[in-house]
Amino acid sequence: MSELIKNMPTIALRGMTVLPAMVVHFDISREKSIKAVEQSMVRDQKIFLIAQQNPEENNPGIKDLYRIGTIAVVKQVVKLPKNIFRVLAEGIERAELLDLEENGDYLEATVEVSDGNQMEQYSPNTQEAMMRALKDIFTVYGVENDKISKELVQQILENTRLDKLMEQIAINIPIYFEEKQRILEAEDFQKRYDMICLLLTNEIEIFRIRKNIQMKVKERVDKNQKEYILREQLKVIREELGEDTTLSDIDQFHEKVRKLKASPEVKEKIEKEIERFKNVGNHSAESAVIRGYIETLLEMPWNKASKDNRDIKAARKILEEDHYGLEKVKERVLEFLAVRALTEKGDSPIICLVGPPGTGKTSIARSIARALDKKYVRISLGGVRDEAEIRGHRRTYVGAMPGRIAAGMKSAGVKNPLMLLDEIDKVSSDYKGDTASALLEVLDSEQNSHFEDHYIEIPMDLSEVLFIATANDAHTIPRPLLDRMEIIEITSYTENEKFHIAREHLVKKQIERNGLDGEKLHISDAALKKIISAYTKEAGVRNLERKLGEICRKAAKEILEDGKKSVKVTESNLVHYLGKERYSINRLNDSDEVGIVRGLAWTSVGGDTLQIEVNVMDGKGEFVLTGQLGDVMKESARTGISYIRSVRERYQIDSEFFNQHDIHIHIPEGAVPKDGPSAGITMATAMLSAITGIPVRADVAMTGEITLRGRVLPIGGLKEKLLAAKNAGIKTVLVPQKNKSDVEEVPGEIKKGLEICYVESMEDVLERALVQKKNKKAVEEKR
Repeated sequence: MSELIKNMPTIALRGMTVLPAMVVHFDISREKSIKAVEQSMVRDQKIFLIAQQNPEENNPGIKDLYRIGTIAVVKQVVKLPKNIFRVLAEGIERAELLDLEENGDYLEATVEVSDGNQMEQYSPNTQEAMMRALKDIFTVYGVENDKISKELVQQILENTRLDKLMEQIAINIPIYFEEKQRILEAEDFQKRYDMICLLLTNEIEIFRIRKNIQMKVKERVDKNQKEYILREQLKVIREELGEDTTLSDIDQFHEKVRKLKASPEVKEKIEKEIERFKNVGNHSAESAVIRGYIETLLEMPWNKASKDNRDIKAARKILEEDHYGLEKVKERVLEFLAVRALTEKGDSPIICLVGPPGTGKTSIARSIARALDKKYVRISLGGVRDEAEIRGHRRTYVGAMPGRIAAGMKSAGVKNPLMLLDEIDKVSSDYKGDTASALLEVLDSEQNSHFEDHYIEIPMDLSEVLFIATANDAHTIPRPLLDRMEIIEITSYTENEKFHIAREHLVKKQIERNGLDGEKLHISDAALKKIISAYTKEAGVRNLERKLGEICRKAAKEILEDGKKSVKVTESNLVHYLGKERYSINRLNDSDEVGIVRGLAWTSVGGDTLQIEVNVMDGKGEFVLTGQLGDVMKESARTGISYIRSVRERYQIDSEFFNQHDIHIHIPEGAVPKDGPSAGITMATAMLSAITGIPVRADVAMTGEITLRGRVLPIGGLKEKLLAAKNAGIKTVLVPQKNKSDVEEVPGEIKKGLEICYVESMEDVLERALVQKKNKKAVEEKR
């Protein structure tokens, strides 16, 4: 028999299924559910409880609900804080949802109640057999499930009706609401019975598996506890014997050797040392030495290597992000990466970056490590004068330790790091050995695959290490060591390069370091150029960065003290932040003069122009040189005067002139030492001009070494010298013919606006530098 019930208040339950005969508490907060409970209390306290298919649905319709629910009687309603109601209800009977309507503020359902109890179709004997089978399974379930109380099991087993027994079991076993919903929806009695039996059997199997796992875990824990107790007892015995740590250390050493990635020869050597350590008493002085040696060997990266980055485009992007310019270095690194990608293994280059201070040699090495995804190790060689610093001390010495190369490999943790040998030109030697000679094996790709450190005593493979050395002056590096390295010169930055570096890197770095941002501080491009030209004089950018830091600090003080929201630094207010200008460029002379010639010089902070002055006076043929000149420069001056004396007839100079006159050469800025042969043609031109009275063009500068026969030899530092000439307003620069290839490598922005003339002899120099006779009269009239 079935019964149709209309307009029954309905609650859609989230994550819950209520079965017939089930007494349950549940909380409701939706307005529709609260109104439905209120309506049922007004009527006959009956309400239809049905589960949602999706518990997350806030406004469910008939499609969002299961087909079968339960008619329940509301026993109690309690109001809780935050508009939550707790309902106590008891399920009465199953019902099928036919229709669902929203009546005002709550849901009403049309349901059909059917007689789901089809137990009567079975004979009493069949019912008894089914009930006994179910009770047997539930009894086993009660034994296997520790969490269900024995009283509840007994109470359920006391049921004498099969349908009541099934209801009580379904209600009290802890299963998901979906499983309960399937039991509720089972229309056939036999199907419902089978489902409950299967659920109980599955739960029993799960409990047994869980108990089995717990048993194994317990056995393992018991075993560990037993071992722990035995170890503690052994530890106490060792403490009594004074050998509390030696054996445990040996066990740890053996374990580390087993896990160590190294060749059998290395492992064999370590095992021998461990046996020595085991046989030496714990209180022996040698014990600490052997322990330190074993620990060092175990920490060395024998066969452990990191995976290099093979993406050449990503590497280029990183290098470009970190540094402006330095094209030769970047290109060489990318070439190495390309070869490594094609051949899987290529010889790691040994590169030496030579250039003035502050040009980014050390930082580009760090950037290369990041681009290649290598570990980075920096070893400072400045002032190192002991060979043991490189090769390590022999273990026979007290306080012996590995050399810096081995220590660097140890700290890197891999056998293929990037190792920066900083300031390699600053190494020295004394009675303890020659440091540079010790580096010969390290930097020789044919030998460093078996580099032996005196302390470690086992050959180390350095062939996969990417060595990058830095130096300020390649001339101080011993020739055999220099020959093993690939020299890449990093020249001084041009003002344009400094401007780009400052704008793209240094300003952002200093703003961030001083707690500012781009909105609080703005430095104009004109101000940056002014800082570069008037407040710094260097080859690199270190002082430039310091000046930018000084501006940032003063801007931060202004923002805090004066309450400014932002600070703008321009060319006009730069004096307020950095004070008066510190440097000025030696501009070219206004007019052509006799005995004054503009020379070009290379310094450690870039190029510069030198104004060489010569005076001729009545005297006894003395030759005077002032301006703190070095020996090489003095020899160049004497070579120049000898050349002039040899060609005196060509310039109509009297033979007695040199006996009756004194010649004085002076180079201003006497406090600054000066040396080198590159001012040879400059001094010779100045002396000839002073002797003959022919003026020298003011817009000409020159550099080159002179020989006795007047030939012009090549010189170095051309980029810096040409840059200095350009800044001074020089229009024509005389350069040795043999330096033509060097000039071609100079960036176009430096050569722009300069007329570069190549000279092979003093005749070429004098022809272009001296004011020609047709112009000489005009010069004299001007005087």
